[in-house]
Amino acid sequence: MAHGDLPPEVGRRRLITVFVTPVTEFLLHFGRDLGFETIMMDPDSGRLAWAEWRYADQVATVPTEEFVDRDTDVVITDHDRPELGATLESFLRLPARWIGVMGSVRHTAPHIEALRQLGVPDQVIARIRRPIGLNIGSHTPAEIALSTLAGLIADRNRRPGGFVF
Repeated sequence: MAHGDLPPEVGRRRLITVFVTPVTEFLLHFGRDLGFETIMMDPDSGRLAWAEWRYADQVATVPTEEFVDRDTDVVITDHDRPELGATLESFLRLPARWIGVMGSVRHTAPHIEALRQLGVPDQVIARIRRPIGLNIGSHTPAEIALSTLAGLIADRNRRPGGFVF
């Protein structure tokens, strides 16, 4: 496209952001601009009622086979919600291409214990990625969303995501 050529076909892509947080709107906004079908999901319908929906193609309270398939990337944007374990377990039963939980490498990953308490085997828990995104030193919600989406694109294209080509 930089030289006036049409961009290559990237294939179908779907992004599900789970839990309404400050990062969610940026993930949906940037994700839509990058060609993702965007879905905002939160098991708490009350939180969804007050959320900004303008960048979401769909809104949902539970994951289903109807919209979670092998072209779907799932980003959990809050690792402190009490529904974290049950929500992740629901996604792990579906064929999502990629599942990631935001969180710093300096802090424990609370989803692991929550899933173990639900009886999820460690090899299934290992499908979940954490931390997510490229290591760009992001701090703001927009920067976190940018690093996350760049990481998803690098992963889809089987690239390391960096300045090495």
